[in-house]
Amino acid sequence: MPDVTTPSPDRVDLSALIKAYDVRGIVPEQLDAGVARAIGAAFADVVVLPEATRRPRVVVGNDMRPSGPELVGAFAEGLTARGVDVELIGLASTDGLYFASGSLDVPGAMFTASHNPAEYNGIKLCRAGARPVGQDSGLSTIRELAGDYLASGVPQVADDARGSVTEREMLAEYAGFLRTLVDLSGIRPLKVVVDAGNGMGGYTAPAVLGTGAGLPELPLDVVPLYFELDGTFPNHEANPLEPENLRDLQRAVVEHGADIGLAFDGDADRCFVVDERGEPVSRDRARRPPRGRAGARRWPDADRDPQPHHLDGRAGPHHRGGCEDGPHARRALVHQGGDGPARGGLRRRAQRALLLP
Repeated sequence: MPDVTTPSPDRVDLSALIKAYDVRGIVPEQLDAGVARAIGAAFADVVVLPEATRRPRVVVGNDMRPSGPELVGAFAEGLTARGVDVELIGLASTDGLYFASGSLDVPGAMFTASHNPAEYNGIKLCRAGARPVGQDSGLSTIRELAGDYLASGVPQVADDARGSVTEREMLAEYAGFLRTLVDLSGIRPLKVVVDAGNGMGGYTAPAVLGTGAGLPELPLDVVPLYFELDGTFPNHEANPLEPENLRDLQRAVVEHGADIGLAFDGDADRCFVVDERGEPVSRDRARRPPRGRAGARRWPDADRDPQPHHLDGRAGPHHRGGCEDGPHARRALVHQGGDGPARGGLRRRAQRALLLP
């Protein structure tokens, strides 16, 4: 790992951009192509190359924000300049990227600013197997080294050692994996309203809940809200933590007589649930086995504060700094197909979300 203990006199301070758990800032004032290129090279030198046991490779995805493709291209340039191959999976949810990192067993980078407004973008980094890269596990060193590279330039390997860039489709594999987490043979017909907020839920939901990835049809009548990918968020911010961003979903659930409503954040790794009355479902209530609209059990004393329900089974207040190391590591276990507690907990929550008997 490079020695960054002695700062370069011209080192660029990136502390406002690279925080404890991820990279996130305003484009282009804080994050532009030059910064992305430097971070890509630093990621190669701090994480990818020291841990490589074969030809070094990184998988990279991005959400629907307009700045994503340019930043991904520059990040890939930084990686290839250091001799690392890059596999681009294109549009993806954050958990789709973590799935790719786990299934391919390579480090990964996801370009997203999650629920933040349109002018933001960022990067979530992970090691092979979707293991976390945080403040104490390499991100602080990446920050310092990227600052040095911005000042002095990214060092280049010989031409014959440069990395290559290829493309790979992962959505179908990801959707298929999610369907293995629960036995769908007993699922009853459901009407489900999904508010993607013009975020990545509009890309993944048709693949997972529908037939968009070539999977068998499920007995779900999905009512889509704002599935068009648009990183300017023309309808409302893809931030279901704010009650006003749930209004359209709540109204649609009641109007359509739906069984359940789902609202995703921008990178579709957090899902908020409303019941058949359009009321937010708390994490405590979500743990109880629901009965659905027909013969529904009521819990009038349930806490109605909306809480995010994560793909890895977490529920709780949003963590603004990005994924914490513990849950992030559990997600890696799930994505590699482990049969430990993380997978079991995820299966149980998936069953409840689908209102299985």
